[in-house]
Amino acid sequence: MKRILLVCFSFMALTACNNPSSSTRNTTEQNQTEEPVAIGGEKDEHGCIGATGATWSELKQDCVRLFDVAIRLNPRRSNESEAVISAFVLFNDDQSKLELFLPNDDQETIILDKAEGDVYQNGVYRFDAVESGLYINGEKKYQSDK
Repeated sequence: MKRILLVCFSFMALTACNNPSSSTRNTTEQNQTEEPVAIGGEKDEHGCIGATGATWSELKQDCVRLFDVAIRLNPRRSNESEAVISAFVLFNDDQSKLELFLPNDDQETIILDKAEGDVYQNGVYRFDAVESGLYINGEKKYQSDK
């Protein structure tokens, strides 16, 4: 009788030891099927990842990194104690239009059409490509350092 109890007890002990590995295997399989979430990989409504510096360009119809593909324009007047916040100008392929990216601007995008020579304008905005100056309401606000 003691042998039968010992055999039963041993069998139950071995069976109990086997269960954690199968539950561990199931947990591992579940973890492998879940997609990893990239930290800082939040996308905007166009699929651009802001953490990489990408922003949507209406002109290019694609995500672009302005500091790689656009012309940086720095403010003409700035305080030394404040950070310099630049504007950017991005041309389309045939340079018939440009897109303005202004700091602290609530507008999605500002498109300027080529008017005459190397001047692009639209309402209150005018960009002179020869001098790389951006005028807002007739006043030169931004200038390229190049």
